[in-house]
Amino acid sequence: MQGGTSVKPGLRHRSKLAPHAYERHCGRARISGMIKVPDVVRNKAIAVGAQDWLNELPGIIFELETRWRIEVGPSIEGGTESYVAEAASEDGTALVLKLLIPRANNTASNEIKVLTIANGKGCVELLESDEAMGALLMERLGPTLNDLGLPIGERHEILCAAVERLWRPAPDSGLPTGAEKGEWLIRFIFELWEELNHPCSEQVIDHAVACAERRIASHDPERAVLVHGDVHQWNALQSSDGFKLVDPDGLLAEAEYDLGILMREDPLELLTGDPHERARWLARRCNLNSTAIWEWGVVERVSTSLLCTQIDLQPVGRDMMMAAEHIAESR
Repeated sequence: MQGGTSVKPGLRHRSKLAPHAYERHCGRARISGMIKVPDVVRNKAIAVGAQDWLNELPGIIFELETRWRIEVGPSIEGGTESYVAEAASEDGTALVLKLLIPRANNTASNEIKVLTIANGKGCVELLESDEAMGALLMERLGPTLNDLGLPIGERHEILCAAVERLWRPAPDSGLPTGAEKGEWLIRFIFELWEELNHPCSEQVIDHAVACAERRIASHDPERAVLVHGDVHQWNALQSSDGFKLVDPDGLLAEAEYDLGILMREDPLELLTGDPHERARWLARRCNLNSTAIWEWGVVERVSTSLLCTQIDLQPVGRDMMMAAEHIAESR
């Protein structure tokens, strides 16, 4: 070449590509090499027929890197419904990118609505979103409440304080109601129980459905507030002013729904003593109704134990099912 300049053998292919094409090629290759989808997320995606989404993840991430001017790093373990990864802005600000598994139930839309309404109060701050792609760019928080290994009483106090910051009227949000969620949970429980060839007793199913029907009948739009829908120690992360919640499902429901999730968690603790005492403590702490908390807990415990069985998230699923059997038998 002119001036005696030579081209190294390893760069010949690069010289034949337009600059933007080469950048796209290198970007996708880099991203493909670093993507490690957690097994539980992969299993969930396959279970709901989202195999194509798994294959398309590198391209999706590359497009968002370009549009939002971020660099995406390694994945973060712990989720079940989405691919979550570290990210950084151009100025080095630590962020998190979340890509929800495609579903037919407006999961991305609902989460974006909740985080927009919350505006960083009680929930993680949302910085960018793309509903069609199920993509959310958020502030990066600290360790989960679970990572801190605190006693159950301290964890419950922290979770109550966090979710109380979120509860507020949101009548025009377009989010599903607690009654609609109850109806959905009944269908979900029946369908998974059949699909999994009856992994728990019929008594457990009957108990959960009866509780769900009572909560549906009790739905009152005047009392309904914005609720998170999945309040537990893995969804609470340390922030500069306490703890913030992530991964909201988003409902307009009685606030007791959120505390019902706390009745679902730590299931082995319910096998000794009076399991209703936890519901009574939560009710006193937040000035709510203990029966409503208890009944939502029954429904969530059964539905989640079936889901964990489906995606092989163990021993959580077995522990919840054991508690569900114990509670159904001791009524």
